[in-house]
Amino acid sequence: MNYATVKWTDIANGEGVRISLFVSGCTHRCKNCFNEIAWDFNYGEKFDEKIAEKILTELGASYITGLSLLGGEPLEPQNQEALYPFIQEVKRRYPQKTVWCYTGFVLDEKTGALCESHKNTAVTKDLIALFDVLVDGPFIEEKKNIRLQFRGSENQRIIDVRKTLEKGECVLYME
Repeated sequence: MNYATVKWTDIANGEGVRISLFVSGCTHRCKNCFNEIAWDFNYGEKFDEKIAEKILTELGASYITGLSLLGGEPLEPQNQEALYPFIQEVKRRYPQKTVWCYTGFVLDEKTGALCESHKNTAVTKDLIALFDVLVDGPFIEEKKNIRLQFRGSENQRIIDVRKTLEKGECVLYME
């Protein structure tokens, strides 16, 4: 997996001050995407042990609320493989920190997997279960609303992952 950039003190992509990892690669190709350069899976740098450890170290700062995953598309199958062990380690080291993930895919709240079944892998459900918040759904230009917090278009949901998986129905984190 490659990553496009890391924002070390981000206040736009989740609650509090966060570290935001923008992974490379996305097949959605949303019209007027804010990060079109990251559609290419080969864009940016290799996500290796060095950058993973740097993120893990920086997450230890008391003012950092958590980690946000964006893209590109974090839940593309080839990105899931690299993110799963990394997010496991984030949760092991920092159980009090939150993990937000932004995806253009849609969560099937009954199964805990993606509605786009061809994008599910052996780790999809386990990876999603590690997230605290999932912002799902593609960006749709015609539903763009700049007044929305933490999302770009009205079709996107901000989901409380744990409560959703417990109930088997979508529980919104915030309206």
